[in-house]
Amino acid sequence: MAGPFLWPADEPWPTCQAVHEKGRGHRLADVRLRRRILDEAWRRDPQRGPSDEEREILAGLQTGLHAPDLRDTDPIPMLAAAQLYIRDIPDLIGPEGYDLLQILWCPFEVHGPDRTLDVMVKWRRSQDVTDVLTEIPEPDVVGRAECVPSPCVLHPEQITEHEYVDLLSDALQERIEAWEEELLEAAEENEEEYPEGEEYELTYQHDLSIPPGWKVGGFASWHLTDPAPVDCSSCGTPMRPILTVADREWDLGSLSWVPIEDRQAVRTRDANTPTDVYLGRGLMRIFTCPTDPTHPHRLSFQ
Repeated sequence: MAGPFLWPADEPWPTCQAVHEKGRGHRLADVRLRRRILDEAWRRDPQRGPSDEEREILAGLQTGLHAPDLRDTDPIPMLAAAQLYIRDIPDLIGPEGYDLLQILWCPFEVHGPDRTLDVMVKWRRSQDVTDVLTEIPEPDVVGRAECVPSPCVLHPEQITEHEYVDLLSDALQERIEAWEEELLEAAEENEEEYPEGEEYELTYQHDLSIPPGWKVGGFASWHLTDPAPVDCSSCGTPMRPILTVADREWDLGSLSWVPIEDRQAVRTRDANTPTDVYLGRGLMRIFTCPTDPTHPHRLSFQ
């Protein structure tokens, strides 16, 4: 996540060439400085947080016209977002012979009629990259701080999930509802007690269906809108999510999905938001064509 990319030194770095305001927003350096100050402060003193001196620095990190000479028509470098190897992720399927997926995006949510991100999906053969680009170009200004991913080392975990409940047959939905009621009644009869603030009911949607967090493959959640078809614009094939970008890895309604190694940190401040990303309404899916992954991808937000 947001780390060094395996990018050929002789291949131009992707840029956003769409016409939109590019000089006003947050300084990228300020976004990273703010995160570093807050992270160090809360680690140093979980009760007090930033010192008075640090608060003064934070107060000075304001949005504004930080690149007045940058025209709306000028290209700006796209941000490196995610780099995934097929060898690490069994569910990642790309074009034959390609083993590396790279995701980049423009850090301004102003593109298209829905005013969203412009995302680039790049497949490559890692063995073909010999001379690697050492300095990754970056924009000076970003539209929102939440469009900037923080560097994270990924530890992929393969899980089993199930289709979104509204896409199941009526008969199966009724069986699930009956099962959930039985669980609730059993819990009430046994007078189960939970730690304060952690009482929740086991449900299909939150505990078995679609987990929170970043993921490759799997099913799409439609919790804010009705399910909608996402078909390939080139061949009409129903597309599948190749990458889901979420604002958090878990919440108190989905504790059953917390990785074993993170369960001691469930109550730790910001432990469930390591990437610092919040796109759209909190969830972005990148869909690709299973027939030909090189066909144009599509985005969906929830």
